[in-house]
Amino acid sequence: MKYRKLGDSDLMVSEISLGSWLTYGVGVERDKAAACVDRSFELGINFIDTANVYGRGAAESVLGELLKDRPRDSYVLATKLMGAMSETDKGLSRAQVLKQIDASLQRLRTDYVDLYQCHRYDPDTPLEETMQALSEIVRAGKARYIGFSEWAPAQIQDAIDLVGMEKFVSSQPQYSLLWRRPEQKVIPLCAANGISQIVWSPLAQGVLSGKYAPGAKPPADTRATSDAMSGAMQNWLRPEILEAVRKLKPLAEEAGCSLSQFSLAWVLREPNVASAIVGASRPDQLDENAAASGLEVDPALFAQAEAIVAGVERVR
Repeated sequence: MKYRKLGDSDLMVSEISLGSWLTYGVGVERDKAAACVDRSFELGINFIDTANVYGRGAAESVLGELLKDRPRDSYVLATKLMGAMSETDKGLSRAQVLKQIDASLQRLRTDYVDLYQCHRYDPDTPLEETMQALSEIVRAGKARYIGFSEWAPAQIQDAIDLVGMEKFVSSQPQYSLLWRRPEQKVIPLCAANGISQIVWSPLAQGVLSGKYAPGAKPPADTRATSDAMSGAMQNWLRPEILEAVRKLKPLAEEAGCSLSQFSLAWVLREPNVASAIVGASRPDQLDENAAASGLEVDPALFAQAEAIVAGVERVR
């Protein structure tokens, strides 16, 4: 496993990180979650990403239990706030920032998180209020650094321009061969301001693993057949997308790796990407994905892959 510096922080994070959206505490049983967390550490994955809203606290609670006996300095822990935890508990107001960090720390069984992220932008709260509250919890030692997910370039710039506040060190966008929008404005803006990308859905909900064949029934025990997880990926299962992905397989074979590894290596070719977040319901999925770290692929093969998917409509 190789590691990259996270923006203008002193955090070194593994190029492959473990996510918990739709999985731990929600779609994956505890014993499987435990096996995946254990395997992550064995593989050198030190970066774990979650959020308060995943399972309305369930993912944080599972991770808190699984991590409680490990040395706190052996992993980098990130969580988020913004989404609705109840009818009234949502958003990025000062009151919510202060309330939700304490609730997350309690569920995670830790005194601090390494990275606290705004899950989305809150148009109902002044940015200055949010940034001041985030600065407060950093200075109180409850979070070491702060980040955001899926903010528009203008919103990012507004935060950068604020004076006297803690600065963002990370951005968490959706980014993959099938979703390249961050390249247009977000990545250049962040790269110029000490902000790294930690990418979600680098395999387009598993579609870029090549496991879903055009016109075929999805394999059993996959996200596409899970009641808890399938809804988030239906837009990726359109025939034209699956056909384009099928055409990528020979390129991965030529590179001497699996399509998952090829797709993750493509994401990691971008210097501003610090880590690619992968989900896992089985340890062997982590074995395969972790091998993408440090993988050297001929840029010409990446260029061919980009040309193959260029005509595919990208959807969220």
